[in-house]
Amino acid sequence: MPEHVSTLQLTGAAVLTAAGVVWAVIVMRLLRRFRVEAAADRRRAAALPVLPALPALPALPDQRQAGPSRESVELSPEEQDAFAGLVRRLGGR
Repeated sequence: MPEHVSTLQLTGAAVLTAAGVVWAVIVMRLLRRFRVEAAADRRRAAALPVLPALPALPALPDQRQAGPSRESVELSPEEQDAFAGLVRRLGGR
C-alpha cells in the first residue's frame, strides 16, 4: 500500500472500480438480451404472412409534392460583399 494514500482513498477507489465493473457487466447483459430478443422478433416477423396493402382512403386527397417549392433571390454586388464579409467574420469561430 502506498504511503501517501490514505485507507479511505484506497477504499473509495476500490468501491468505484467495483461499481464500474458491475455497471459494465449489467450493460453487457442487457445488450445481449435485447440483441437475442431482436433476432427472435425478426425470425417471427419473417414467419408471418404478408398482408396486402390497404387501399388509399378516398376522402383524403393525394399528396402532390414532398414540400414547398424552392425559392431563390438574386443578390446585388453590395449584398454579396456584405455576405462574404459576414461569412469571413463568422468562419473563425
